[in-house]
Amino acid sequence: MSGIVVVGDVGLDVVARHEGPIPHGGDIRAKVHFTSGGAGANTALWLRAEGTETTLVARIGDDSGGRMVKSELEAAGVRCEFAVDPEEPTFCVVVLVDGAGERSMLADRAANAKFSPEDVTEAALRGASHLHLSGYVLLYPSSRPAALAALAAAKKAGLTTSVDPQAATLITDPAAFLDDVRGVDLLMPNTSELVALTGSSDPEAAKELLDYVGEVVVTAGLDGASWIDASGTITSVPSQPAECVDSTGAGDAFDAGVLAAWLRGESTAEVLRAGTRLGAQAVSKVGPQP
Repeated sequence: MSGIVVVGDVGLDVVARHEGPIPHGGDIRAKVHFTSGGAGANTALWLRAEGTETTLVARIGDDSGGRMVKSELEAAGVRCEFAVDPEEPTFCVVVLVDGAGERSMLADRAANAKFSPEDVTEAALRGASHLHLSGYVLLYPSSRPAALAALAAAKKAGLTTSVDPQAATLITDPAAFLDDVRGVDLLMPNTSELVALTGSSDPEAAKELLDYVGEVVVTAGLDGASWIDASGTITSVPSQPAECVDSTGAGDAFDAGVLAAWLRGESTAEVLRAGTRLGAQAVSKVGPQP
């Protein structure tokens, strides 16, 4: 199998795991971890953990955070095709994780918000067979042209494509989003994103999306995952047992497991199990990366 190009955010995560509610204007004890992050970087690193050759296309700041993230990714074997922004800092997100492992995020996209069509080069796609796009790039108006340029370049180069919508709250115009992803081979929403796109959480509703994309895979957390193929046939698997320590990046890990197995030509059920396996690994530890 040739490599996968991931187009998405990369930056720094400050993960604070706390017990109990956060008091307004008060203090609370927390365990704080500082890691690299961003949906694009997370997926790229989980793909490398699966032995997949991976290129990450993104934009960083000309600062110590950007240099650190790039160095860590390259040390893990990810090929980095990064544009460097001379003004904006590297993306940073504060992740608040409660005692149940549920996360809330305060994100400053910074340099990622200025990701441009010129940042997607022919060199970045060289040697790849598939391009995976993070929905954050597509759903922010400032970086949307770059997302569309990446999908168009992949199609021109003969690559298959996938898109993870990433954020249900950002899907304010479902029709426009679906028009943007028209012709994509695989759409990868979670249940909340499926609701935003179709109005229903039932995997049956994903059949509506086949008017726009080739196939759909829906992840539903503890309820497992489902694959809806081009004929409308649904294959489902249960989730894999895991103690949820931190849900940050679980969807990114799921994406990586699915894509690696799908592009290896494994059966639909095995593809879904690969995704749920990595998702379970992700929630079992603090931080979004392997």
